[in-house]
Formats: sequence, structure tokens, C-alpha cells
Amino acid sequence: MDSFDLVVVGGGVVGLSTAYRFGQKYPDRSIAVIEKEPDVAHHQTGHNSGVLHSGIYYKPGSLKALNCRAGKQAMEEFCAREGIQHDICGKVIVALDESELHALLQIFQRGQANGINSELIDRERLLELEPAAAGIRAIHVPEAGIVNYGQVCKRLAEIITAAGGKILLNTRVVDIDKGDDEVRLTTTGGQCRAKQLVNCGGLHCDRVAKLASDTCNTKIVPFRGEYYQLKPGAANLVNNLIYPVPNPAFPFLGVHFTRMIDNSVECGPNAVLAFAREGYTKTTINPYDLLESLTYPGFIRLAAKYWREGLGEMWRSFSKAAFVRALQRLVPAIRSDDLEAAPAGVRAQAVGRDGKMIDDFQIQRDGRLIHVLNAPSPAATASLNIGRHIVEQCD
Repeated sequence: MDSFDLVVVGGGVVGLSTAYRFGQKYPDRSIAVIEKEPDVAHHQTGHNSGVLHSGIYYKPGSLKALNCRAGKQAMEEFCAREGIQHDICGKVIVALDESELHALLQIFQRGQANGINSELIDRERLLELEPAAAGIRAIHVPEAGIVNYGQVCKRLAEIITAAGGKILLNTRVVDIDKGDDEVRLTTTGGQCRAKQLVNCGGLHCDRVAKLASDTCNTKIVPFRGEYYQLKPGAANLVNNLIYPVPNPAFPFLGVHFTRMIDNSVECGPNAVLAFAREGYTKTTINPYDLLESLTYPGFIRLAAKYWREGLGEMWRSFSKAAFVRALQRLVPAIRSDDLEAAPAGVRAQAVGRDGKMIDDFQIQRDGRLIHVLNAPSPAATASLNIGRHIVEQCD
């Protein structure tokens, strides 16, 4: 039976960053990353928008705020050192009318409290940055950027294996037996032992946690984010990143425009319940996953609270015209013919039994196990610092 000092479950950017940081701090210790898919960054990491977030939205002092700032700097340094393409291109957060000015100012003030390099700009300056954008005022965040997190993960995996670590692909954890001195894992590839286990299972992190303990009260509810992409002839309507002022009544950022590292422009997402934890299309249905979500008291309470917003998101999912109208609020020149379908992503959102979405990162220690039970955006941006934070809790 193989034995390791650290086993990380999950080969996304948070799991790989944790293994990488552990190897930096303890170069003589053994590491294994267990990933059920045939490659790393297969799910959330490989389907995200590639934004290097500044940290302007997050509550000062929260794990999101603290890790995003330090993590972004670490990610930029890593990409520069390892030759991974990235671009600090900037973004604008746009107030479309006077009713959104108060919320815009609150975001700006939060950004100032978080130490974000940003400024309030008028329409004239907005049009210099984004000539096709609507809006009467905006926040310009010059330090926001873009990167390909899939490439980041591939490089992290190469560094881990070059140092003697193992990346065990096509391997699923099916049982965890925690003891006082070690953790025993049963996987589809056999058994192994670990002095420390870190659960970065993403869409399945709550299920991995329950393999080790019945005390995990966190439940993951999957939300699919659907996107369009601007056709090449319309991509010049967007220079970099254009975001709306978030609706304070709905815990998502709203549809926005994101220039990707390959210079394509992604539009979206909406946010609808996925009918499977890995439900990247409308027709992908896993009856067990769906029943689990629909019967979970937390989701029932969440749906009761946000049913109006949820219906709007669902309508945009099935109506391209409705999606286009949402995009036209930010960029009026957009037309339906300018858009083509783009791959969707699925967000692993932790929801409490009280129906509240868990907003901050949630990292829990249980003896020799550390569970990352909520790591939504900006987790990719913050991943190298999240990894450092986790390793500081390891023995």
C-alpha cells in the first residue's frame, strides 16, 4: 500500500496549488494528487472565464478579500516566471442609470477598503475605454486581468511530478477511513495511506467529506452558467472586460463581457440550476443529483426567496432574444447575429440549510483532514494563496 505525507483529492487549480505549496514548504515530503478524470482542470477550472479578479467586490476582511489580493499577485508572478500568457487588461463596472449609482459607489468604497487600484469615471472616460458601452458612470479597475487557468494547472502538475509527486488520474476515491495517526483511502486504483488529506473535490467536495464523516452539513448545489461568444466580426465591440453593477437581490454578478486570453469575447453567464453536478448542457440529467438538489431544504428555501430572479435566468436560458436584451443593456450595438453558442460552466455553490448561499470560502479541518467546501469565484485567482493558507494548517 502506497503511503504519502499529503494526499490531495481533486486536480483543479485549488487542489494543484495546495500540492504545489506543500512541496515548496516541505520539499522532502511525498505528495499525491488524486483526480477522477483523465486530465487536470477538467471541471470548474477548465470551464471558467479566465479572469484575474482584483478583489473589488468582496467584504473587507473576508477570506475572499484577503486571499484574492495576495493570490492575484502570486498568480501573476507564477505566470511571468513560468511563461504562461496573461494580460493585465483592466475592467469597467458600469452603472446604466441613476438608480445604480448608489450601489456603484458602495462597490467603489469596498474596493478602496480592500486596497484596490480603481477610480470612478464619467461617461466620457468610459467611452475612451469601451466605446460601445452604455452607462452614465463606471468604476475603472486597471489591475484586473485574464489568463488561461488550464495552462496554469498543467504547469503546476508538471512541477509537482518533476519534484517526485504523483498525479493519479482516472482514479476515484470511494472510501476514507480517518485514524489518529493516518488516513486510509480506498480508490478505484487501490488503497493508499496519507498523514494528511486535503479535500479539494469541487463539485463533489461535500460527498468526499461525507466519506470520512457524517458531520458535514454543507451541501453543494450545482448552477450552470451559459455563455455566448461574439463572432469575430463583432469582437471589436468589446476591448476588455465590461461588467454591470450586480443586483443586490441576487447573489450572482449578472451577464457581462469578458475578453479571453485568445482575444475571443465571452458573453454571459446566466445562472440556472444544473440537472447534474457535471451538467454542462440543458439535456444532461443525473436523476440522483437532481433529486438531491430538489429535495434539499436549503435549495427549497433558496428557490422560494429568488423565484422571480430564477425564472428570469431560466427564460434567458431558453430564449436567445432575452439573453441578447440583457447583453444590450451593457452594449446596445450587440445583435443576435453577432453571437454564437459557447461552452457552459458549472459552479459548485455551497448552500446552507437555511437557504442562504455561502458567500465566503469555507475551509474546515477535521483531524488529519482539511475540507475545502466552498470555493467559488475568485478561487482560481486566489488559488496559490488558498493553497498557502491550507498548507499552514497542515502538520
